[in-house]
Amino acid sequence: MKAGILTLSDKGARGERTDLSGPALTEWLRSRGVETAVYEMIPDEMGLISGKLVEWADSGSLDIILTTGGTGVSPRDVTPEATMKILERVIPGLGELMRFRSLSKTPSAALSRAVAGIRGKTLIINLPGSPKGAVENIEAVWDAVPHAVAKIQGDPSDCAV
Repeated sequence: MKAGILTLSDKGARGERTDLSGPALTEWLRSRGVETAVYEMIPDEMGLISGKLVEWADSGSLDIILTTGGTGVSPRDVTPEATMKILERVIPGLGELMRFRSLSKTPSAALSRAVAGIRGKTLIINLPGSPKGAVENIEAVWDAVPHAVAKIQGDPSDCAV
């Protein structure tokens, strides 16, 4: 599996903050045999986010795109809106599961607006901006991800267990 990691951070894009979430996700994915083929950090701008997601998903070279940052309730948190703009199909259960699992760790999880869905043959998942939150949230849904990617890419086998 090949992944793209897109970090959304105004301060990071200006060089005022080091991204810790992207590298944490890269390492977590690597330990599961997933290659991070592309990584970038851009500001919290809806057009930039949507454009980058379209570029990466439509390239056909990525199985999964993970965004990190911009999923909260501050005025600059626009990642879910930018993602929804370009998704062809939404997968609500992934966001619901991430919030459910995170609530046992922090009440702030109720404020997460992260979404997940499909564009073309790529699975896109929004994650929180903190390294701990990003890793905990991808862990929460990971068991479903390989199956989702296989199905998105046309695996014809039955889903029955």
